[in-house]
Amino acid sequence: MQHIIGLLNNYGNIVLPISLILELIALPLPGEAMLTYCGVLVNQGKMSWILSVFVASIGAIIGVTLSYFIGGILGTPFFEKYGHYVHMDKKNLDKVSVWFEKYGNKLLVVTYFIPGVRHITGYFSGITKISHKKFALYSYVGAIIWTSTFISLGSLFGANWEKYHGLITAFLVRGGVAIFLMAIAIYILIKYKFYLNEVSKEIYSKIANTFNSIVNVSNRSIGMTVSILILSVVIIGFVE
Repeated sequence: MQHIIGLLNNYGNIVLPISLILELIALPLPGEAMLTYCGVLVNQGKMSWILSVFVASIGAIIGVTLSYFIGGILGTPFFEKYGHYVHMDKKNLDKVSVWFEKYGNKLLVVTYFIPGVRHITGYFSGITKISHKKFALYSYVGAIIWTSTFISLGSLFGANWEKYHGLITAFLVRGGVAIFLMAIAIYILIKYKFYLNEVSKEIYSKIANTFNSIVNVSNRSIGMTVSILILSVVIIGFVE
């Protein structure tokens, strides 16, 4: 990392996109750390925020696009045989497959914030023949959000970035997943609004009927109790 920091200090706008391209085709490079450090350089006035986000986004987009086409060309058999060399064996691909089946292509926006997963999703999308249009829509938006987030955080914390980097990364992973799940919930509510309304009405009707039945039973019980008490009083009055 120290060697990369030295290169970023001198050639940040060239080294950053190249590093992200290499990282997203599964080379072990610390993407978040590089982005955050570039934010520190922005804080120090050595780099431009807009230019940094632009070149970083371009690098991430090129990297994930290359992995998409490589995955499509090589296919599943290749990765099942050789994928363990780059942490893309059948086990990891199956895990990502389950996530995609559950959450759909929108997962591509969030996976950048999950270390070890963002390197796989491009290949997986190509292997499973997700259309390039859908892949690009979600993946490229995710790349812009990812790069701008960490560069902005580095710019915000400045020289203290190392102190908070681990905490921020963990928070963003959990926060990103939480936001994604909320977005899925909102999407479901909007898409199935009519169906959910009908279900909620049916549930409400059943609850209301049950409540009314309980109330009616209670009223009858109270009525019978009151009638018995009145009858008892009358009988006692006659006896006396």
